[in-house]
Amino acid sequence: MFSPSPGEMLIILLIAILLFGEKLPEVARTIGKKVMELQQGFRSLEREFRLSMESAGEPKKSTVKEDNLEHEEATAPKFEPPPAA
Repeated sequence: MFSPSPGEMLIILLIAILLFGEKLPEVARTIGKKVMELQQGFRSLEREFRLSMESAGEPKKSTVKEDNLEHEEATAPKFEPPPAA
């Protein structure tokens, strides 16, 4: 994740003050509102995804015990070393 150092934060703040000046509080407020809307959209999307997963239901589990099933065990070929010359 992006984590700016204090020095980088200071440089960003100075650039913002130079670019926006007196409008900086208004710009910050607008950006804050947009970030909140974006977070709410993600929460809504996550909620809809979870509801759709719940409505699809969990897969049914088999009622047959695995002990009763016949399994063929995998076997590897027997190792035979090459003949000594």
